[in-house]
Amino acid sequence: MAKFVPIDDILEFAVAREAESHQLYKVLADRAQNPAMRELILEFAAEELEHKAKLELELMKLGKVVREPEEPEEARDLADFDLARYIVDTGLPLHMDYEDLLLLGMKKEKAAFRLYIDLAAIVKDREARETLLSLAEEEARHKVQLEIDYDNLVRKGE
Repeated sequence: MAKFVPIDDILEFAVAREAESHQLYKVLADRAQNPAMRELILEFAAEELEHKAKLELELMKLGKVVREPEEPEEARDLADFDLARYIVDTGLPLHMDYEDLLLLGMKKEKAAFRLYIDLAAIVKDREARETLLSLAEEEARHKVQLEIDYDNLVRKGE
């Protein structure tokens, strides 16, 4: 028999991913050579905190107390909603070069986009669905911008 996955568990998982992405962007910004790109990445970091706050608001609407997110390796197995599909192995970002960090950022944004699209497809509350779709759109925008910076970086190396 399939196990029901509570939406609050999934939202808590998403909160943890946003906190993780915020930290990644801070590391990425520290490594950025181009001041304009550094500023853009810092904006992404701030937006990830905004995403986290929006998700926490959805949790509060469900009557849940917002708590600090679990570490990624401690994420609970939530059966039917395969959260493992949305986890990107971050490796050791402090030891990655800028190009590797950009690639990691693209993977994380793609996973976040998929998570929010998939969540939006299953939630019943219209307002929650709109929030999730809005977050998906922002994650897609982040991914495209990282791809542009990656392409520019690769072209310079040719």
